[in-house]
Amino acid sequence: MLNDLEKKKIENAVGAFVAKRRPPAHIRKEVDLDFRIAGQSIEIFEIRPVWQGIGETHEIPIAKATFVRTRGVWQLYWQRRDLKWHSYEPLPAVPSIEDVIAEIDADPWACFWG
Repeated sequence: MLNDLEKKKIENAVGAFVAKRRPPAHIRKEVDLDFRIAGQSIEIFEIRPVWQGIGETHEIPIAKATFVRTRGVWQLYWQRRDLKWHSYEPLPAVPSIEDVIAEIDADPWACFWG
């Protein structure tokens, strides 16, 4: 489990990244971006309304990173068409959450943003 200090650092770093990448306010009802911390992982996802669901939304995964405390690294994952998380082979492990964000933002292999 991440401790409170680690969570706060992650919330600040990932929160700033998501805020920068979010769509303009006037279209956020149609598409938005958010993240969550779940255990030792962070997940970044897109939020869209369900096609015929009034007020319902669904989440489309973009990226996942899991902190491996024993190695002191973040492992980066992307979701393929099979809807399973796969190791991001060009850069499977990085030392900091900032490195995770930089790789997701740059997306040189078009795994996260298409």
